[in-house]
Amino acid sequence: MFRHHHRRHRRIRPPRIPSLPINQLIPNVLTLSALCAGLTSIRFGLHGQWEPAVTAILVAGILDGLDGRIARLLHGTSKFGAELDSLSDFVSFGVAPAIVLYFWTMQTIGGLGWALVLLFSVCCALRLARFNTMIGAPDLPPYAYNFFTGVPAPAAAGLVLLPMIISFQFGGGLFDRPVVAAVFLLGVAFLMVSRVPTFSFKRVRIPNGWVLPMLLLVGLFAAALVSAPWLTLTAMGTAYLALIPIGVRAFRRLEAQAHQVEGRQAGECDTDAPQT
Repeated sequence: MFRHHHRRHRRIRPPRIPSLPINQLIPNVLTLSALCAGLTSIRFGLHGQWEPAVTAILVAGILDGLDGRIARLLHGTSKFGAELDSLSDFVSFGVAPAIVLYFWTMQTIGGLGWALVLLFSVCCALRLARFNTMIGAPDLPPYAYNFFTGVPAPAAAGLVLLPMIISFQFGGGLFDRPVVAAVFLLGVAFLMVSRVPTFSFKRVRIPNGWVLPMLLLVGLFAAALVSAPWLTLTAMGTAYLALIPIGVRAFRRLEAQAHQVEGRQAGECDTDAPQT
């Protein structure tokens, strides 16, 4: 009897942890690399190394743009990866730019400067929380697929750092003043949590005839980024700001056209309905 009980006891084994496919591991590695880049930017900011701090945030933005696309390409999307990506985005694009800006110029106005950088971080957290709650929501109308609701977190980090980037290129005296950084902090924080439609370039398709010219433009952009990085980034940030009102007008026009089509279809259905 004791021997039989001993055999039954040996058959009980703890459940094994399921193996993780490599196609799910690669995007998570990129996400963790983006997180490390964001944390590294904070380290540079603490030591007053402003240009490396901004560069680290830009590297985090590039890695953040790659992880989602590679996950979809390798069919490695998962709920764990989505949650990890949101946490990485908050640190890299919500906390790191705020800390860097605080030590760069906002600390000179004391508690008000700290309150403004806290506001930026809180708005970033609210935006990411809203984005997570929209995952799995009903499909958007066709005209809304090429638009974000508000400014995404990576773009917001680039915009809020624009005064620093401009000062790297043209020197201090104006854009390194706390009042300028405060205006950018308030404006970008509002854009993150707003309902303002902004262009999303994730679903843009390039016609076959434009593939080679686009590759040439990418090569020219890479050359400009290497030879004159801060001037190139200044031009990019300014162009993105200019595209915001254009995106709003395009969205409103598409929305109005969709409502007209829906109204026309509803009128046709009423006309075709049998009369009693």
